Amino acid sequence: MAGMQSLVERLEKAVERLETVSQSRDLYGDGSSEGIAQFVQAFDALLSGPVAEYMKISKDIGGDVQKHAEMVHKGLMIERGLLVTASQCQQPSANNFSTLLKPISEQIQVVQHFREKNRGSKLFNHLSAVSESIPALGWVAMAPKPGPYVKEMTDAAMFYTNRVLKEYKDVDKKHVDWVKAYLSIWAELQAYIKEYHTTGLTWSKTGPIAKEMGAPTVHSTGAAPPPPGPPPPPAPVPTHTGTDDSASRSALFAQINQGEGITCGLKHVSDDMKTHKNPGLKNQSGSVRTGPKPFIVPKPACAASSPKISSPKKEPPMLELEGKKWRVENQENASNLVIRDTELKQVAYIYKCMSSTLQIKGKINSITVDNCKKLGLVFDDVVGIVEIINCRDVKIQVMGKVPTISINKTDGCHVYLSKSSLDCEIVSAKSSEMNVLIPTESGDFSEFPVPEQFKSLWNGQKLVTSVTEIAG
Repeated sequence: MAGMQSLVERLEKAVERLETVSQSRDLYGDGSSEGIAQFVQAFDALLSGPVAEYMKISKDIGGDVQKHAEMVHKGLMIERGLLVTASQCQQPSANNFSTLLKPISEQIQVVQHFREKNRGSKLFNHLSAVSESIPALGWVAMAPKPGPYVKEMTDAAMFYTNRVLKEYKDVDKKHVDWVKAYLSIWAELQAYIKEYHTTGLTWSKTGPIAKEMGAPTVHSTGAAPPPPGPPPPPAPVPTHTGTDDSASRSALFAQINQGEGITCGLKHVSDDMKTHKNPGLKNQSGSVRTGPKPFIVPKPACAASSPKISSPKKEPPMLELEGKKWRVENQENASNLVIRDTELKQVAYIYKCMSSTLQIKGKINSITVDNCKKLGLVFDDVVGIVEIINCRDVKIQVMGKVPTISINKTDGCHVYLSKSSLDCEIVSAKSSEMNVLIPTESGDFSEFPVPEQFKSLWNGQKLVTSVTEIAG
């Protein structure tokens, strides 16, 4: 029976592959690779391998995971279109390249917004893993280090993929396979980038400038190998046709384009005709209007009187010692920041730093991390407290000792303790996605989540609060 079951599964996979090839030939031509650049063919291999497996398992899980996977697939196909353009065109100017990147950027936002709109989903950890790592599609704009950028985005998904593995490890192997298939997409993409686009997207040395051709659609490539998975759903067919809608829209735009002249046909209402100045007119109006109030066209404001809204000025980055305080502020995409020559009486204040890393050497009094995003902090010894406030996706590593770490109003915080700081007290409030990593004998770290959900019961004399089972 086991052999028969295995044979049936193999036949089902073969039928699915044949159906995919058949559908793709209708969309993309005969499947020949003639005339297609080698790096486009290699990307198609990625689509037909890890991406196809991810799409299949997502379909088996169904629900929000399947819908999310279709959005990811669409983003990958848009990126394939850009790769085809790069294989046929010369590199455009920065402005025109931004235009070519816009569809990818918009699809990344679609994927991320789906996660935000479905925070109550039972599969929220799956959605979060995808949402946190999908910016990896932007590697095409990350010269000269696109590969490390994909690695960074993959690491951002690990927190949630580990949650999925923990939840389903002994419950449903399908979800474990989903994690493996999804992460393999980005692992294979890193290998692909290393081979074909090591320092940035490779462009053709001949052909027109990319702005002249634009990004080819996936349907126009003709000879491309068949992509995997179900195609995105077709756009809804309009229920009204042609000439009537076009004529009405044209008339509407013509009226709007009159500008201030749009109000020239309105009749002037004198004071003796206004009901709020002549209450007796209300009684002469017969039946009382019960519907909604009519729309009133606002009077256009004079351009000269409208105040100019100035964009906020970007503050300059700072790393300096002011008295006893080290100020590290407004650092962005800055790696290998180091504070040396510290003293016990000094403190460090880290404010509004993004996608940066900072190392503090020596022993200081305290550290405050305020309003930072994707910050990595490594320090030796702190005699007071380390405070993390209003942050997102930060990683803190203790090399020596620290008595207390406080986490407040923060989403996503990984704390790596050293062997000498295992007695550290960790206090948290109004925060989520917190993990403490404990060193093991082998040199690795074991991850332990900090509880986020509690339950309180009245025992007749006082409230007794404990961690809920699902949060422990």
